[in-house]
Amino acid sequence: MTGAEWESLCDGCGRCCLVRLMDEQSGEIGTTNLACRLLEVKTCRCTDYANRAVRVPDCVKLTPELARSETWLPETCAYRRLAEGRDLPAWHPLLTGRRESTDEAGFAISDFAVSETEVEVEDEADLWDYVIE
Repeated sequence: MTGAEWESLCDGCGRCCLVRLMDEQSGEIGTTNLACRLLEVKTCRCTDYANRAVRVPDCVKLTPELARSETWLPETCAYRRLAEGRDLPAWHPLLTGRRESTDEAGFAISDFAVSETEVEVEDEADLWDYVIE
């Protein structure tokens, strides 16, 4: 698969751009409703995709190997689904030919997420207040 083909698998849901926290003692991962500061929440698009890893050091460059091993990827994620031998969901933009189909199917974060830049936290522990799953 070429780089462009790999990138085209993204359904534009924005779920991989939600801030995640790990409980140091239990190893449990909590997903918040806070989106990365580079994500334009309404469109679920990165505002500086080419430089995201420099500007956000925690940003993960998703590879086929990671797609096979990372359990934090949503069940609906095309990268994860293909790595697990499953088909794309019927609403996926590659099947519908429409970027809006992810949002219309209810899988985009635009209805519930806020940018992490819009939230003031005094202590990193306060981020746990934003965990949604």
